[in-house]
Amino acid sequence: MSAIEVTALNASPKILEMLSAILVETVANGGSVSFMHTLDLATATAFWDESLAAAARGERIVLGAWDGDILVGTVSLLLNCPPNQPHRAEIAKMMTRVSHRGQGVATALMRVAENLAAERSRTLLVLDTAAEDGAAALYEKLGFVLAGTIPDYALKPHGGLTATMVYWKRIGEKNPDNRPGEEPIRD
Repeated sequence: MSAIEVTALNASPKILEMLSAILVETVANGGSVSFMHTLDLATATAFWDESLAAAARGERIVLGAWDGDILVGTVSLLLNCPPNQPHRAEIAKMMTRVSHRGQGVATALMRVAENLAAERSRTLLVLDTAAEDGAAALYEKLGFVLAGTIPDYALKPHGGLTATMVYWKRIGEKNPDNRPGEEPIRD
């Protein structure tokens, strides 16, 4: 594998096609990203079309991880929070192609997402992940702190309920206590 490059994505037919393929693959392999198996390509494309339109409006940033000219992962940084929460952003839709899992793609995506959030004066990131087969170990390695677990939160893509684990992390320079899980990532 060559070096992974992470970039913000804009709408184009090719980008929509690649993002949709990742979403369909993720759901087919049990990834809990809000969709049920069997996810059709048209539904996946409609989701990404709206997500990239939201990115064009400045409401989110959709990041893509590239291995050469192959899109191998994505994560979204949700910026459109209520007026009383301008200091926070949410991580959503973390997905890595099965062929590239365990190779640092998700870590690279998360580092860029965190840096972009900090550049936008966000000091708190939140996210959730499925308790079964989710990415809790990754998020904890990156310094996220478990706030709690909510039972029976969502259906798994192939059926059955799963809990969700809710995480948070302080970012940027506003970490007065320098507590574990709250140091900013610096490359």
